[in-house]
Amino acid sequence: MSELLENISINLQNGKAKVVQQLVRQALDEGMDAMTVLEQGLLPGMAIIGEKFKNNEVFVPEVLVSARALNKGTAILKEKLVGEGFEEKGTVVLGTVKGDLHDIGKNLVGMMMESKGMKVIDLGVDVEADKFVAAVKENNADIVALSALLTTTMGEMKGIIEAVRAECPNVKFMVGGAPVSAAFAATIGADAYTGDATSAAAKCVELCAG
Repeated sequence: MSELLENISINLQNGKAKVVQQLVRQALDEGMDAMTVLEQGLLPGMAIIGEKFKNNEVFVPEVLVSARALNKGTAILKEKLVGEGFEEKGTVVLGTVKGDLHDIGKNLVGMMMESKGMKVIDLGVDVEADKFVAAVKENNADIVALSALLTTTMGEMKGIIEAVRAECPNVKFMVGGAPVSAAFAATIGADAYTGDATSAAAKCVELCAG
């Protein structure tokens, strides 16, 4: 890896978004192709942060600032990546269920999914079933990812899954959030449960590939 790509990775890990933007522009100005900058600079940096988060070496605030730095860097690359034939791995519709206003975990999952090459349609918080159905149809989504942080709202997931599946039977469903478990996911017909953002992003790609 070149020193410039290493610097992109290190500054992303440190959450220095402006420096990441400057270094990404520098790399492009020096003739480096966008895919190389993405795959050898930005994504390895985010992968390290993701692994540290999984191992409790860093926490949500650090991951969020690194993810923002990643987004700033990829924003510069997007136009070039389209020109180089970069293809997203799939489309996921993401949202916190009706009655639940928590979004930090959801936002983190969305950023990690984007870092893995997924197109993320984030519907926000307090999202009703019909909005998920509409978003899946409009975006021809592969996956619906549902978040809930309250035991009082996690029951909404079952109704959303049933409503979307009735209209779009081929969509896969992922669920997560503090009160959610693999056993609960199985009872409501979800295809996958993950306990953290890094695992969620990896599982999302796996489901699309499958």
